[in-house]
Amino acid sequence: MTSDIWHQIFNYDNYGELLFLVRNSLIAGAVLGLVGGVVGTFVMMRDLAFAVHGIAELSFAGASAALLFGANIAVGSLAGSILAALVIGALGVRARDRNSVIGVLMPFGLGLGVLFLALYKGRAANKFGLLTGQIVAVDAPQTAWLIGTSAVVLLALAAIWRPLTFASLDPEVAVARGVPVRILSPLFMLLLGLSVAVSIQIVGALLVLALLVTPAAAAMRVTASPGLVTLLSVLFAVTSVLGGILLALGSSIPISPYVTTISFMFYLACRGIGALRARAGVTAGRVA
Repeated sequence: MTSDIWHQIFNYDNYGELLFLVRNSLIAGAVLGLVGGVVGTFVMMRDLAFAVHGIAELSFAGASAALLFGANIAVGSLAGSILAALVIGALGVRARDRNSVIGVLMPFGLGLGVLFLALYKGRAANKFGLLTGQIVAVDAPQTAWLIGTSAVVLLALAAIWRPLTFASLDPEVAVARGVPVRILSPLFMLLLGLSVAVSIQIVGALLVLALLVTPAAAAMRVTASPGLVTLLSVLFAVTSVLGGILLALGSSIPISPYVTTISFMFYLACRGIGALRARAGVTAGRVA
C-alpha cells in the first residue's frame, strides 16, 4: 500500500517524453513566478493577504461560469478577478471595512463556483483543474495571453513603483507629501486582480496564496530591504512553480501540493534564519 502511494507521488517513467508536453507550462510558470514574487511584495506591505483569497474565489466563480456556458475560461477568470478587485477597492478603504467585504465575498464566490461546477456535465478533470491547477492544458494561445497580461501588470507596477512603495510603507506620510494614495490603492487592487486571474490557470483557485503571499512572506523574514525582499520573493516563487511542475510531471498528483510544499519549505527556512538572527542580536546586546 505504501509503495503504491509513493509511486503515485513520485514516478519518473518516460519522464523525458513527458517533459516536452509541459514546455508551455514551464514558460508560464516562470512568468507567474516573476509576477507573483513582485506583486506579493506589495501584498505583504499593504496587508492584503486576505484580499488575495477573496479575489481568487470570485475568479474561480467566473472561470466556473465560463466553463458551464462554453466561454473562454481565462476571460471568465479575469472578469471575476477584476470584479472582486473593484468591489474590494471601492468598498474597503479601511482595513476593517476591507476585511468585512472580503469575508462576505469569499463564501458568495465559492458558492457560485460550486453551483456552476455542479451544473457542468463535462469532464471532471476540468472541474478539478480550476481548484487545484493543471500543467498539461496550457496551450500556446493561453501562454501568449498569460505573458501579455503579466507584462501589463509588471509595466504598470514599474510606472508606479516608487509612490506605491512609499504609500505601502507609510501611507500617512505619503499623503502629507502629496502622493495620490487614494488613486494608487484601487489601481493596485486592479493589478492584483489581474495577477490572481493569470495564476488560477496554473496553481488553481484554492492555492493561489502559495504564489502571491508565501514567497514574499518568507523573504520578509530574512530582510527588511524592499528591493531585496522583491528579489528573494521572485526567486522563491519561480522555484516553487517550476519545481512543482517538474515534480508533478512525474506523478499522478496535481501540481498544487508540490508548489505549496516547496513554497512552505522556503517560508520555514526563512523563519528559522530570522529567529536565529534575532537570537544572535539579543545575545550580542547582552554582551555589549
